[in-house]
Amino acid sequence: MKGILVFIEQREGKLNRVSYEAIVAGQRLAQTLSQEVSAVVVGFNISDIATEVATKQLSTVYSVEHELLSNYTPDGFALAMKQAVEQLEPLMVIFPHTYLVRDFAPKLAASLGKSMVGDCISYKYEDGRLRFVRQIFQGKINADVSITDTPPYFVSFQSGAYRGDDVITDGAAPIVRLEVTISPEQIRIKPLELFREAKQSVDLTQSKAIVAVGRGIKSAENIVIAEKLAAVLGADLAASRPICDNGWLPMDRQIGSSGQTVAPKLYVALGISGAIQHVVGMKNSSVIVAINKDANAPIFDIADFGIVGDLFEVVPALTEELQKLKEG
Repeated sequence: MKGILVFIEQREGKLNRVSYEAIVAGQRLAQTLSQEVSAVVVGFNISDIATEVATKQLSTVYSVEHELLSNYTPDGFALAMKQAVEQLEPLMVIFPHTYLVRDFAPKLAASLGKSMVGDCISYKYEDGRLRFVRQIFQGKINADVSITDTPPYFVSFQSGAYRGDDVITDGAAPIVRLEVTISPEQIRIKPLELFREAKQSVDLTQSKAIVAVGRGIKSAENIVIAEKLAAVLGADLAASRPICDNGWLPMDRQIGSSGQTVAPKLYVALGISGAIQHVVGMKNSSVIVAINKDANAPIFDIADFGIVGDLFEVVPALTEELQKLKEG
């Protein structure tokens, strides 16, 4: 077995950009292990996605198309990927650690009699041994995990573990279609309409900029201060757990160990102390700006830029200056 295969996630014909982070992980591992890296796209009418992925530095992009894969089901995707893995015999299959992957990838690994190392943040290669790094106890401890089984290995990487912008793009990979056999009776789960909590719901994992509020905002009425800053920055609004628990913002806006894990290019933390439960959900952001009146707040330990001050004075002034720059 040889080569690293990266699973490219798409839903309803739309590429999940976190897949590029998985490609970066695959490219890094390929360099470390002196392997080739390829990608696989699963679905129906996915030629546009395969063509876009082929512009990255990959040896091959495999397209797995079938009418029964037009809507995602764990049965269909696990069956399709099982046949793809059996045909390609890769050393390792890399996934982005998303809700979709969490749903079907363990099923895929089990169907091949393999285990899966999920939600990794990095890897180590020392003395000819490959180890994957996972966070445990809500990010308090990093654990090294070795795979003692025979290939293929199944591994997923946490959102933000690698930057999608670092993907090597000078490629023109050939696109090869893989034939798979799937029958209707094998799809035991019938998909309904995709669940959306509300019209205003947003997938924060896809956000390029986020303004998040914490306890320091004091009341729901004050969130408008953060909304104005977010509007100027073209950012999405998010929050720490206490804000959502109080009902001041919907639960789908929560960042942290019990919410979403994000890695935007810009993360602005307003009145957020920096408890580990929140930090594990945003620490991989490219640039972190923290505004807090407590100079000893843990959030400053991971912030790239910090302002010690009253957010009710700092944020309106910052918003005003940014608006001037935007208009000028």
